[in-house]
Amino acid sequence: MKKLAFIYIILAGITWGTSGIFVNFLAPYGFTSPQMTAIRSTVTFVGIGCFLLIRDRSAFRAGFKELLLFIGSGVAFFGTATSYYAALQATSISTAVVLLYTAPVMVMIYSVIFLGEKLTKLKCISVAIMLIGCGLVSGVIGGLKFNLIGILLGFLSGVLYSAYNILTKLQMRKGCKPISATFYTFLFSALSSLTLFSPAELVKNATAEPFVTVPLMLGLGLVTCVIPYILYTCALKVLPAGTSSALAIMEPMSATLFSIIIFHEKLSLPSASGMILILLAVLLLSRADEGEKDG
Repeated sequence: MKKLAFIYIILAGITWGTSGIFVNFLAPYGFTSPQMTAIRSTVTFVGIGCFLLIRDRSAFRAGFKELLLFIGSGVAFFGTATSYYAALQATSISTAVVLLYTAPVMVMIYSVIFLGEKLTKLKCISVAIMLIGCGLVSGVIGGLKFNLIGILLGFLSGVLYSAYNILTKLQMRKGCKPISATFYTFLFSALSSLTLFSPAELVKNATAEPFVTVPLMLGLGLVTCVIPYILYTCALKVLPAGTSSALAIMEPMSATLFSIIIFHEKLSLPSASGMILILLAVLLLSRADEGEKDG
């Protein structure tokens, strides 16, 4: 059963890493980043909602304080996905996904400053490695040409993703069901997206070539969110939560491979080195967190 759980974790990471594929295929049909966030969020909360109607209707129940946290995580996820999708289009898939993965280090910095967590040597090393890695990926170190807007959007997605992670931690501390948190997060993410565009615009883009756009829209929600979430949840029933750090490697690595194979993106040596350093920083940080829990 543990072997199967590991396979679930790996498959979850790979399917999460397909976001860039759907974004790049949808963008030419006029879909904006907020629209794609709305699509992903809507398909996800509808899919999980149908699952809950069949399996666990009690998961729909939520108190006022829980709803406030869900609203916060929904807005944070909306910002994360929207800036990430914009970064995917402004820069390369590999660069955008790795900058998104600076989030765990940002969460650590926030936790040390505001939540009183200990600042260990391993955490300091993680921050130093991440900073060097970001410099290499962005082109600041090495003098490479880079898209400033794309890099800033990538960092913004990491900042907002860290906020989403912190809010999710708070939800779990208050005893919220993970699946309830996921359902409401995507519900409020979809509602947040309505502030930036008219649904009529989305429908217009979707109906231009429905036989192409509709499957891509469903895939953006099902393949990049619903399926990996179910796989991930099933894996955690058997494996400890710390094992999920494998996702820190699988998602960005699979996204990078997809970008090279499908979109023929080229990686420079400094960028590749920076990506490895950022992923190393995340893995070191996960070890530091596990060490604190064991202690």
